[in-house]
Order: sequence, then C-alpha cells, then structure tokens
Amino acid sequence: MASLRETKDRIGSVRSTLKITSAMKLVSSSKLHRAQKVIEGMRPYADTLFEIVSCVDVSKSPLLVPADVASSRKDGKTCLVVMSSNSALCGAFNSNIIRKAEEMLKDIPTGEAEVIAIGRKAADAMRRLGFPQERDFNDFLNNSSYEQISALARELIERFRTGEYSKVLLVHNRFYSTSHQAPVEEMYLPYANEGDAKTEGEYIFEPGEEQIAVDLLPQVLSLKFYSSVLDSIAAEHAARTVAMQTATDNAESLLRELTLEYNKGRQQKITNELLDLVGGTR
Repeated sequence: MASLRETKDRIGSVRSTLKITSAMKLVSSSKLHRAQKVIEGMRPYADTLFEIVSCVDVSKSPLLVPADVASSRKDGKTCLVVMSSNSALCGAFNSNIIRKAEEMLKDIPTGEAEVIAIGRKAADAMRRLGFPQERDFNDFLNNSSYEQISALARELIERFRTGEYSKVLLVHNRFYSTSHQAPVEEMYLPYANEGDAKTEGEYIFEPGEEQIAVDLLPQVLSLKFYSSVLDSIAAEHAARTVAMQTATDNAESLLRELTLEYNKGRQQKITNELLDLVGGTR
C-alpha cells in the first residue's frame, strides 16, 4: 500500500489535471459553438448556390462534369488535401484521418500522388510517408479566413485546369454531432454535379448558362473547399470536447478512489497510534 504522503501527492496531481481537462472542455465547447454558428449562417447561401449550379448544363465548363465520369481523367497527378488538427488531445480525430489518407495513398501508383496537408498533425504524418510539405497551411485552423482558404482553392482549380492534377480529393473528418465525427473522402475536382436539376423555366440564366458555368462554378468550388475546412474544424472541437469530458470523468472517479484510500490509511494510522498509547499506559 502506498504511503499517506504518496497518496496525498497523487490526489494533488489528479486535482491539477482535473482543472486542466475541465478548462479545455469548456474552451473546446465554446469554439465548437462558434464553428456551428458560422456553418449554420453559411448553409442557406451555400445550398442556394449549389442548387443553381445543379441546373447548369454540365457541358458548359471543363470543371463541371457528370458524376459517372468524374474519375475518368488519367493525365496528371492525384492530389490529396488532408485535413487534421494542429494539436493533440482530441481522441482518435487525427489517427483516423491519417489512417484514411494512408489507405488511399496505397491505391495510387508511386510518383503519381501529391499531398497537401492542412494541420500540423497531418503535415508531420505525410512527411514520414515521404510527402514533404513545401508550405505551411496550419494557420487555416486558427483564423479560418475565407480569403486565405479560397486562395488555395483557386490554386487547386488552376492546377487542375492546366493538367497538373487529374483529380483533387479532400480527406477530412465530417462533423455529424458532438459525439459523432467520421473521416470522409470527397471528390473535389473534377466537380461531380450530382444535384437534381430543376424543371425547365424555374431559373432564367443571364447572360446564359455557359457564362454562368464559367463564372459561378469557381465560386462554388471555393465555397465547398471552405465548407470542408470548417467541417473539419467543428469535428476537431467536438472530438476534443468529448475527449476532455471523458478525461474529466476519469479524473473525478480516480480522485474519489484516492480520497477514500487516503482517508482509510489516515484512519488506520490514527487507530494504530491510539492503540500504542493505550498499550503504553498499562
């Protein structure tokens, strides 16, 4: 049995850890709430924009193709945009997305893949796999600025247009609820228009469908990329909230056990001292 001093030190250590996990849970919960508000505020605009694009003739833009031929291009490299977090303590959030990226890379021939990592954990993992990162996009997760994120989206679009990439895939955790996040793979380019087209006459296009496809689709793609980053950020905060809640619950349970053990040991020590005193008076 540990000495009373050792038990008391452990109680102090667990209490300190409990304060940290409780504070981190509150911070992550607050950040999750803000991320959800941003997503909810953007959703009506995004839904309407995607609905309009779903009505555009898919032949009007080289970026907009039917879903059944979205993966038919063979020229150029396959680009994976892998999104993780910058820090740990968020459960299996990072390990799940890194494992997903590794599985996808196994199916791509050697030398035909390029990886762009958003998040320090993904960048470190991709370097270990032999995909060095020339640029740092970790700040996307701290500021989530549309201007910065859409600039990378436009760069991906341009590199697809020039044939440097045959396809661009997004690999990130999707936020479903506070307790449920899962890694997903999304085809980003070529854009797979899977929406149900509206009946003829419901939308009138000016100056015409072809110009709408050319002008509007890059905005849709930028918004889709931005939405995926926000989705990953919300999933990270949710995962960290759950992880810190679990850690807090475990710390409270351990604290109760240690306190009980300390009280029992203290009581036993007092009892032994009383017995010694009683025995010494005879």
